[in-house]
Amino acid sequence: MYVEYADFPYLSTILLSCVAGLLVILFLPRERTREIKWVSAIFSGITLIISLYLFVAYDKGQAGFQFAEKIDWVPSLGITYFNAVDGFSMPMLLLTGIVFFTGVLTMWELENRVKEFFALTFLLVTGVFGLFMGLDLFFIFVWYDVSLFPMYLLIAVWGSTRKEYAAMKLTLYLLAGSALILPAIVYLVVTAGLGSFDLLALTEPNLFTADQQKFAFLLLYIGFGILAGVWPFHTWSPVGHVAAPTAVSMIHAGVLMKIGAFGVLRLGMYMCPEGWQYWAPLMALLAVVGIVYGVFVGLQQTDLKYVIGYSSVSHMGIVGLGLATVSVDGLNGAVFQMFAHGVMTALFFSAVGYIYDRTHTKAIAELGGLSRAMPVASGYFILAALTGVGVPCLASFWAELMVFISAFKVYPLYGTLAVCALVVSALFMLRVVQRACYGPENHRFSGLEDVSFRLGLPRMILAGVIVLFGLFPSLMFDMIRTASLPFVAGLP
Repeated sequence: MYVEYADFPYLSTILLSCVAGLLVILFLPRERTREIKWVSAIFSGITLIISLYLFVAYDKGQAGFQFAEKIDWVPSLGITYFNAVDGFSMPMLLLTGIVFFTGVLTMWELENRVKEFFALTFLLVTGVFGLFMGLDLFFIFVWYDVSLFPMYLLIAVWGSTRKEYAAMKLTLYLLAGSALILPAIVYLVVTAGLGSFDLLALTEPNLFTADQQKFAFLLLYIGFGILAGVWPFHTWSPVGHVAAPTAVSMIHAGVLMKIGAFGVLRLGMYMCPEGWQYWAPLMALLAVVGIVYGVFVGLQQTDLKYVIGYSSVSHMGIVGLGLATVSVDGLNGAVFQMFAHGVMTALFFSAVGYIYDRTHTKAIAELGGLSRAMPVASGYFILAALTGVGVPCLASFWAELMVFISAFKVYPLYGTLAVCALVVSALFMLRVVQRACYGPENHRFSGLEDVSFRLGLPRMILAGVIVLFGLFPSLMFDMIRTASLPFVAGLP
């Protein structure tokens, strides 16, 4: 497999920016909250700038891995510090940079234990960046755990609505997934007999028998699928969404759930392609159940965050359905959906967070006529809702279109059920918009301050990304194809 090594360690610079930001925050006195916020904004901005530069500089005419860095770490165990990106991971790197920076700006008004909050956020995002760029199984597992552990404290300390229960449930579920991923990694490394954790070396053909691949893929699929919100392992997710503070909800739904889907893709599908093809019908079934379940349970919710939480379960089911089609178009749509859903949910939670901070309620029935009191904040919420229902010229439309076209070809019944569920989803999401933003005005909120330019900046960035990739989807599809075409072409 082609690997192009970088002249400058751009990927490591992203990680070092996160670590440097964390260290500066730790050395600042806790009462210097303004300086802590500026440090967080500067270093998260650096990661976004580098991610954006790599996205633009990525050679879309060359398949394989680019901007690679490789250093022997523990040669006796075959462990290397190996980073690189391809058409699958580059969109995830950009997504993380966008959600990280906008999440920091969204929490600009935070006053409670500011130092600890931003320190834990930087630690979490370091793990996320590391996992998306990592190509050594040992480091991938380490980055996976680094990205999970801060979530407990971020929800338990700064959250709301049964926050201790939500934090514990999330942690136990994700640790259960980790307990499946590690044995699968060890099993594959030992079975291969190469004495190496190098992912690319372990993707060589004929290293594993079909039965070995079926066993290992199932472990990886369930292990990573828990984090991806795969039904029936999803129950931690809506609870975690609701309890988490705004920026953590943005990172949780926008980025962390994508780690699960990406782990299935990068580890399970790459190393166990025969296992992937064997279990694909089961993946499709669980994905469609998740899509339908998320829509109909979401219909019953009266809390805005629960609506978004169950919507995320449904939208991540679309990702799973795309992966299960074992096709180029399905992979293109799934990866694009991961990016579009990440930006959309980040905008959703950012808008709801601002509304909740002013109104002190997330109950849909109490937010009538909100568009008259806070038209700008309501506008961001409405844009996110329209993106979620797949309105043309917004980013999610193209991703869902590709997945459903592929699903109709491979699983006609599942594709039909998914599209019908999407229609119901559009109806209930528009109903939520009508009840919360229009209708009779709640006079308690008539004097509330709308979003200022400074506080609206992160929402503007997220809205701009949604519209940009909705109008010019080839910016994303052309990149993803550099990975999906050779990958599917090389399947046994």
